[in-house]
Amino acid sequence: MNSAPEFESKLTPPQDIKARAAHLPRPIVFTNGVFDLLHRGHVTYLAQARALGHSLIVALNDDASTQRLNKAPDRPINSLADRAAVIAALESVSLVTWFSDNTPLALIELVSPDVLAKGGDWPIEQIVGGQWVRARGGKVVSIAFDHERSTTATLEKIRKSAG
Repeated sequence: MNSAPEFESKLTPPQDIKARAAHLPRPIVFTNGVFDLLHRGHVTYLAQARALGHSLIVALNDDASTQRLNKAPDRPINSLADRAAVIAALESVSLVTWFSDNTPLALIELVSPDVLAKGGDWPIEQIVGGQWVRARGGKVVSIAFDHERSTTATLEKIRKSAG
């Protein structure tokens, strides 16, 4: 009988995130996204986000909130459970949780991160939860992309080659 891989211990239901985060070394960095088809841009971004603190919490859009983001009708390609497991397997990630709201604001308020990070396509003033984090003495960072990659572009390439 196989036991679950160690990384699965990083998977944290939203109702448990506050208690789990309280045991992480600070500063805590928080980021969020879909992270559907993991690519070099994603893993580079997550490593850079982790470098901003001692712990990194990643909150994933659940499947319904991903569909509300106006992605393609067949998105996400991978289920929440699969996306969460893949993100949790990354060395740079401390905990993985998820949200069904349109934004992760409720989770940000629960975790009270020291650093809130998003990718370079997000201007700092538009990062959800940024004002809340700054009001509590935290920092908000928009991390420039080192590798211009996109799940949407990858899917377009696959669809073109299949058609």
